Amino acid sequence: MILIADSGSTKTEWCIVNVESRSYESCHTSGINPLYQQEESINLLLQREFTLRVPALDGIFFYGAGCINDQVKDIVRNSLNQFFRCSSVMIQSDLMAAAHSLCQNREGIACILGTGSNSCYYNGHEIARHVSPLGYVLGDEGSGAVIGKKFMADLLKKQLPVPIADRFYQQYPLTSDQVLENIYKKPFPNRFLAQFTRFIHENIHENSLKNLVKESFNEFFTLNIRQYPEAQKLPIHFTGSVSFYFKDLLQESAAESGFQTGMITRSPMEGLINFHTNL
Repeated sequence: MILIADSGSTKTEWCIVNVESRSYESCHTSGINPLYQQEESINLLLQREFTLRVPALDGIFFYGAGCINDQVKDIVRNSLNQFFRCSSVMIQSDLMAAAHSLCQNREGIACILGTGSNSCYYNGHEIARHVSPLGYVLGDEGSGAVIGKKFMADLLKKQLPVPIADRFYQQYPLTSDQVLENIYKKPFPNRFLAQFTRFIHENIHENSLKNLVKESFNEFFTLNIRQYPEAQKLPIHFTGSVSFYFKDLLQESAAESGFQTGMITRSPMEGLINFHTNL
């Protein structure tokens, strides 16, 4: 039995997998990001939210946002060791989760478009080339956080059509002070901003919102994918809720940018189960 976890900034999907039968059961918790959380808060989160009965595990494979160096990986490893009592814990980035899920053991361009964004050229064994996403303040083009940031800036500066603004405030009765407090003073401002992609998706027939999303996707291809020479001959694979729900606009933007899209999945978990059971 193994445990596979795919963790973004917003949520974590956990699957306990019987390798022989390939059967599994899963649950979700809040996101785990060691750049913002310490061992104690991760343990408390697991105690509150992890709902599966835990069998004796042969190994844990945790893929997570923020798992960028040994120091932060140890925060997650120690927490998982303490909670699950399993000494075999592999910690890798959420980008490697995308590569393993979308490409398996083949080369390809693997991308994440969720709360944040990321991309890489995967040679079938390892991430061979990577353009740093830089986070939602300096980068993360095409992500939910950046699309939400662009939307909120247009809303507060009265750049959106009045009917759209009125519709938003009916659904989200927020004041500008509350918005600024959530962005500048409270934890996880990226989650706060990304939540508004739901409203944007519900109203994507409005040209102003459609153009906003398309512009962010165009920036993702220009500033990230164009830097991989291999992208000219390989399909571009995506995982994450933003890529999945805005699939049509993403494919349109890719074609106009000269790229071919491949797989587009909501979550990497199914591919990760295939990857680890095939091993």
